[in-house]
Amino acid sequence: MEKLSKQSILENTHYGLNIYSHILKSYYPDETVLALAGRTCSPVKNPFNADKPTLNIYIEKSETGNALSDETACYTDSENTIPSGNAFDFAQLHYKQQGDELLQTLNKELNLHLGKKRNFYEKKSDNQINQKNQNSDDFKDYFSFFRSPITNIKPHKTISLLDTYNYLIGDFAKDRTNELRSITDEKSARKFKAQKFDYCTFSGVFTSRSDKNLTTHSGFICLDFDHLSQSADFKGKGGLELLKNALLDDEYFATELMFISPSGDGLKWIVKIDISTATHAQFFDAISNYVRQTYNLEIDKACRDVSRACFLPYDPKAHINPQIIKQNDNIR
Repeated sequence: MEKLSKQSILENTHYGLNIYSHILKSYYPDETVLALAGRTCSPVKNPFNADKPTLNIYIEKSETGNALSDETACYTDSENTIPSGNAFDFAQLHYKQQGDELLQTLNKELNLHLGKKRNFYEKKSDNQINQKNQNSDDFKDYFSFFRSPITNIKPHKTISLLDTYNYLIGDFAKDRTNELRSITDEKSARKFKAQKFDYCTFSGVFTSRSDKNLTTHSGFICLDFDHLSQSADFKGKGGLELLKNALLDDEYFATELMFISPSGDGLKWIVKIDISTATHAQFFDAISNYVRQTYNLEIDKACRDVSRACFLPYDPKAHINPQIIKQNDNIR
């Protein structure tokens, strides 16, 4: 359960940008109210200045030059009609509230559910998901989660890398992962995994699991290294750890998420790709060639499919990009 505070609200509203978006939408419901480019939004209408496009919203670091410092969405008005401030100051102008009363209102209005214990399988509201995904590529890092069995192709909800990390290190799949790894017959193990394991499609949000039903690409690709015990360079007891460290230190790709496969003999590596410069399949081909040349490994060719399903096991030592931890202080 995450405590309600200014910091927790900022971490769940993209530094406070969703606060501006929610408030501005109440004044201009049929308009695109925010367009983020880098760390600055294009000037937008200011409801507190006769709807003139004088409101400038930008993301500001608390410590200049420190890449890991806290960040907040601040604003100025080019005509100085209202005092400059941050997202909470802007919300105070709209709601005419302050202190804990204002935080409670934002928590309710934005459906943040802070201060409320939530089950992983609880669905986020459409309002939450829409706010996270509007007006900027920075919001498009969500993907679909599916309940078992694998024959279920309708997504249960939309999740993030942080949600996935919490699932992996939590007890959601602990018992089934231990049971799977105790099964010695390969055919029986595959059947058990297909029937019992939840899964996700790291590369995007889908209406149903099929390449043609992709609605939003997440900007991620999941690369699957299978049967490492048979690898010439990464076999043996320390093979998995050796590969994990090698990929974490890779000079060209930053690891967003990494975890051991349900079988215990493989590795899942999630990295970012930019589909505005090449297709998902082209990125897969390029990365596969790089991995082959650099690590003498083959990536599962099924990862070339944008709707590739990835089973989620229990892995208490899963790795997540530290930047995600910094921006979201709600990891259990």
